[in-house]
Amino acid sequence: MEEEEDSLAAAPSAAPDRTKQGGPGDSGAAAAADGAPPGAELGAAGSERLATAGVEHSAAGGRGGTGIRLLKRNMKRNGSQGCVTRKSRFGSRERDWLKGDAQRGCVCLYGPGDPQGASSSQPDLRLALCSTSTTAEELCAQGNGRSLYVQLHGDLLRRLDPTERPLQMVYDYLATIGYADSLRVQREAANSDLSCMIRFYTEKPLSADQMERTLLKGVFSVRKGKTQLHKWAERQVILCGTCLIVASVKDSLTGKMHILPLVGGKVEEVKRRMHCLMFSSSGPQAQTYYVNFDTQAEYLRWHRQASKVVSQTISLVDLSCYSLEEVPEYLFYSQDVTHLNLRHNFMKMEGPGGLQHLNRFSQLKSLNLSHNRLGVFPESICEILSLTELNLSCNGLRAVPTQIGNLESLQTLSLDGNHLDSLPEELGGLSQLCSLGLSFNNFTTVPAVLEKLTGVDRLAMAGNRVETLELGSLARMGHLKSIDLRLNGLHMLQSGSPDVLKLITHMDVRDNHLTSLDLSSACNLETLNCQHNHLGALTLSGFALRALYASGNRLSTVNIYPVPNQLTHLDLSRNSLEYLPDWVCDTRKIEVLDITHNLLSELPGRLLSSLSLRKLLAGNNQLCRLPDLLDHIPLEALDLQHNKLSELPENFFYKALNLRYLNLSANSLETIPPSSPSEESLSTLQELYLTSNNLSEHCAALLVGHQNLRVLHMAYNQLLSFPASKLSKLELLEELNLSGNNLKTIPSTVSSCKRLHTLIAHSNHITVFPEILGLPEIKLVDLSCNELTEILLPDSLPPTLQELDLTGNSSLILEHKTLNLFSHITTLKLDQKPVVSAGDSLSSSSLWSHGYAEMSGQRNKLCVSVLAVDHFGGSMEAAYGIFDGDRNEEVPRLLQCTMGDVLSEEIQHSSVDTVYMCNTFLTSHRKLGMAGQKLGASALLCYIHHEAAATDQSGYFSLTLANVGTCQAVLCRDGQPLPLSKVFSLEQCTEETERVKQGKAIVTEDNKVSGVTCCSRLLGCSYLFAWVLPKPWVRTEPLCAQDEFLIMGNRALFEKVSYQEAVTTVLAVRDPRAAAKKLCTLAQSYGCRDNVGAVVVALHVAEDSCTCEPPLAAGEGKPGTVGTVLPVAVTLGEPATPSSSSGIASEFSSEISASEVGSEAGSTASDEHPSSGPASRPDRRCSLHPAATLCGIGGGGPAVTHPALFQRQPSSATFSSNQSDNGLDSDDEVPLEGVISNGSKLEVEVDIHCCAFQIRSGSREGPDDQGPTHDRGSSFSNGGFGEKLRLQNNVVVSATNGCLLAVCGREISDLKKSPSTSSLFGKKLSNGSVVALEDSHNLIEVALEAPKKKSGYFSAPAQQDPEDQLVVPASLEQDVWEQLRAQNAIVPGPPPTSSSPTSSARDTELENPQPSQLPQRDLVPPSALQQEVYDTAL
Repeated sequence: MEEEEDSLAAAPSAAPDRTKQGGPGDSGAAAAADGAPPGAELGAAGSERLATAGVEHSAAGGRGGTGIRLLKRNMKRNGSQGCVTRKSRFGSRERDWLKGDAQRGCVCLYGPGDPQGASSSQPDLRLALCSTSTTAEELCAQGNGRSLYVQLHGDLLRRLDPTERPLQMVYDYLATIGYADSLRVQREAANSDLSCMIRFYTEKPLSADQMERTLLKGVFSVRKGKTQLHKWAERQVILCGTCLIVASVKDSLTGKMHILPLVGGKVEEVKRRMHCLMFSSSGPQAQTYYVNFDTQAEYLRWHRQASKVVSQTISLVDLSCYSLEEVPEYLFYSQDVTHLNLRHNFMKMEGPGGLQHLNRFSQLKSLNLSHNRLGVFPESICEILSLTELNLSCNGLRAVPTQIGNLESLQTLSLDGNHLDSLPEELGGLSQLCSLGLSFNNFTTVPAVLEKLTGVDRLAMAGNRVETLELGSLARMGHLKSIDLRLNGLHMLQSGSPDVLKLITHMDVRDNHLTSLDLSSACNLETLNCQHNHLGALTLSGFALRALYASGNRLSTVNIYPVPNQLTHLDLSRNSLEYLPDWVCDTRKIEVLDITHNLLSELPGRLLSSLSLRKLLAGNNQLCRLPDLLDHIPLEALDLQHNKLSELPENFFYKALNLRYLNLSANSLETIPPSSPSEESLSTLQELYLTSNNLSEHCAALLVGHQNLRVLHMAYNQLLSFPASKLSKLELLEELNLSGNNLKTIPSTVSSCKRLHTLIAHSNHITVFPEILGLPEIKLVDLSCNELTEILLPDSLPPTLQELDLTGNSSLILEHKTLNLFSHITTLKLDQKPVVSAGDSLSSSSLWSHGYAEMSGQRNKLCVSVLAVDHFGGSMEAAYGIFDGDRNEEVPRLLQCTMGDVLSEEIQHSSVDTVYMCNTFLTSHRKLGMAGQKLGASALLCYIHHEAAATDQSGYFSLTLANVGTCQAVLCRDGQPLPLSKVFSLEQCTEETERVKQGKAIVTEDNKVSGVTCCSRLLGCSYLFAWVLPKPWVRTEPLCAQDEFLIMGNRALFEKVSYQEAVTTVLAVRDPRAAAKKLCTLAQSYGCRDNVGAVVVALHVAEDSCTCEPPLAAGEGKPGTVGTVLPVAVTLGEPATPSSSSGIASEFSSEISASEVGSEAGSTASDEHPSSGPASRPDRRCSLHPAATLCGIGGGGPAVTHPALFQRQPSSATFSSNQSDNGLDSDDEVPLEGVISNGSKLEVEVDIHCCAFQIRSGSREGPDDQGPTHDRGSSFSNGGFGEKLRLQNNVVVSATNGCLLAVCGREISDLKKSPSTSSLFGKKLSNGSVVALEDSHNLIEVALEAPKKKSGYFSAPAQQDPEDQLVVPASLEQDVWEQLRAQNAIVPGPPPTSSSPTSSARDTELENPQPSQLPQRDLVPPSALQQEVYDTAL
């Protein structure tokens, strides 16, 4: 990539003592790129001036003018990611200058083109070295430009004011989303990925769509009239607004302009002429113009836009979201415009089309100027006397001018989302005003001017600061009928005269701090919303009451007098009611009653006998019985889950013939009543949920009468079987859940249920695959956690089958024919092949294990993803995560693919939990790229790691957790739930609600920010900045022996399953996978219809979790045979970019391109002669205290193991049966040519996933070699991420029984990222399933085929590859070495038996870092390090 210097000059100083200075930062983690460093092409004069600028800045202490350097880059790009590294951007002098001050850096300036690189030709990019004090005017002067434009989140473009400082804007943006460290802010500011969030342009890019919608013009052949009297002539034609404009003179607009109104007119194709359109106006004086276009593209463009105009019923011009500063001047020819929408622009007062000229529209009635960053109320608007509707919401207004009184025709005025705290008296003169929006301002009282606005009947003041409402002031506003004061921090209502609220019909005071509410004087009140307060008492008038919503309070009773006979909807859920008030049973028209989550012990008999009640929700109470039904009832939906019912009335189904939905889950039922007294049943029941009761198979026979059943859930009962004859009669059944019983088979009569699309029967004892693959509509089959041994399949599978889960069937063996038949299934979940080597017996699997479940529910796609890694980086760490995209599946998948690798990289830079966790979330947010602009997801990430104790070497384990959104985690400690996460929703987090309010976001009535999301913190959704942020909540909890397991779930799970029930459920199941399945099944049976996901991590962490054997006595080992460290000469270099241990591959920033990486991976065998003494049995080491040295080769001393290097990693994702990318099947792979196993020759094999996370561990000879000191901040002998400094070595050393393998960590990263080697790390399908890996891969062969380029950072997820235990008999060591040498040119010659003093000293230094050498802040950025890798010597 050639680079050229665009300019290098210093801005003229404004004062004699002003010096040059530059800008921020380290370019951070940028993607790889081709090309030489720009410093290599700098001229001597340029380099000297740049260096001088840095010196002068240092001498001046950062004061003075700005030294600006513009570097032009012709960059190759991968989608939205800029592939430019720090080294290819700047020379060494430039980098040194940037490091001199955190306020220096570079601003990426993009040339004209479609925003976000939508065009085929990428915009030019120039890097401007500057400082935070550099203004836009100064940058424009250096680049010969007129203006700079800023674009946030790929959305609108705004012209910067000359005094605005671009680099400071970037710094402020990064600080707002959560970055705290100034050096990190400097690095992130120069990252090209940031352009998806904030980007600067030197010219305003315009898209073709925008040009088409705002203005079309050109010179075409035109003929007027339908007759042939007029001739064709070349004229300039313009389509703007609602009119067609034809100039009377060719190529000139100075003459007479012919205006043709098109609203209500016609535009038709003229078939006699090619590319010709006929435009006609409406009305009796209709005119017609024929326009002949030159090309088909122009013809279609004009036809499309004109068709939109003529189809309108009103003269509306919509120019919203176009980044306009003024309206097109031609628009003023459209004098018939009545409605003008300029929402989401940046309108200015000045200019030919500015706001001061809008009064030229003589018929304008509606004007929308919301979200225009006006700052002040445009007084010129008050001159448009024809206005009836004006919207100035979200403009940062602080005052309304007195000229507002001129708009006497105004009927609707919207001033929401501003900073208003008062209104002018002149506003009271608007006699026709009937709607006034004042929500989300700064009012502390109800404005007095409302007394004069007698036409306004609704007080819209949500989101203000009215803490006390004086009812006396409302007495003078008798015209008000509706009051909206939600989200005001309202504490009390000061009572006034009894007639104050006499005319109020609707009142909304939800989400406040009211403790009592007496509205007995509001005799006309029809609807009251008072949810989420602290109400202990509520008194109302029942004369006109139609709906009452009072959930989420502390009510023990509700007083309403007289009986509300007009009441139809009543919501008293989540209160403290112990009994229902009598008036509830007396009301005559009640249709919906919600009394869930109370303390009710019985239901009145009169309630169920109500002739109007259609829906009764009484779950989560303490009901022991239901009253007998005396007559037929019209009840259609009944929810009685989570009570103490042991039986139902015998005649229950006889009398409730209209019942369509019945949920009796989580009770103590042992039987259910029959559907009818005779064989003929009139039941209309369609959904029946009986999960978690004590029902036996005899109850299944009683279901036959419900022949209209579509959904049947009988999970977690005592079923031993399901009667085959009875199941065949449920022909309309669509969903059947029989999980958690003792079934051994599913009856073959299930094939009679032709409409069945979902069968869930996990956690049983089923041995034979049911006959369901012949059903025409089957979509989902879950038979996990059973005892299946084989599957008998038909010749073809139904094309509707989308998901098949067979995990947890340990005896199941699938033939290749079966796997091929399953290949079309979208999501196929199979167990990974259990391969355990000798080194795996003492691994972290004894400390923790996991299981997870994801269920789509009644949604047609799965928007929940899980990250689960038991061996994260080493045997001492684990990482788990869950991501919920609500209604999008893209962002959760991307987070699943990248977040594990981001965490592993951030841990290398900092050992402070709040720092690396926060940076992990912020970096993942950035890496979402364009996908994260409009879409977002809740995320929760848990990292289990070892902490060093201050007094001993054992230390303890800690759990660091971070989350945004509504994903939650709870730890079971001593049998009780311990919540660890924080829910960032507006309903549950008052401080976040206040922050969003202060940002002047509009919170809709369903508690969603701008009507989009209920969460105030998410990954993605960057267009909602700064209301929705990615900064996470971080908490670290030390683990102890009383901690049994961790539960992680999304919002849908914990909305239906409480923390206590979740803990109790897992305690009863124990197996993590079965427990996660049960949690999701319970949530669905409790009424969850959304996606639900759960992760259960079983913890077996004791106080020190040590399983080491005592060390040998001093005399047992022979001093001459002590295992020695085989020398590997390494210089301190850049930290390796780690490969993912989560089975998920992604790309990370790297300073070294793939072309710089040689094939340095290799394997050598030692030719050292074995000792004559007997071989000692190696010490058994635990994962907390691994051996400090590598293996002794054939010696009599203790062989030192490195268990973390060859751990078997359990599956953390689903599997598909497709063959792996290497083209070999697991059962018929052949060994590579020239590599023989079984003791005579050697097959070299390694798990790259494991090795890429490990680090060399050396020994210290002498009496001081006492093993490692377990200090997370200093050294960690097993090579986990706890060792921050040693990871910089970037060399992976693996020892297995005499064979030493050294692999460059950065090369492993390159191998993983390359498409050609993706088969090593698994293949993920688009739906989230993962192709199972094969049994072996040869690392040397793959290393020789290492690609030269890297792929994007959203590579497919991967799983760990199996590895074999390498055994080299002592008698064959020389043969092995010779064979490897002959086959692999990269294997070095016979190594020396001792290390050089230099390498020994270096190793000793690396293995014994001094405390003073370990910085407390983040480690030195990779750009400051060099790297060398030497051949391994044996």
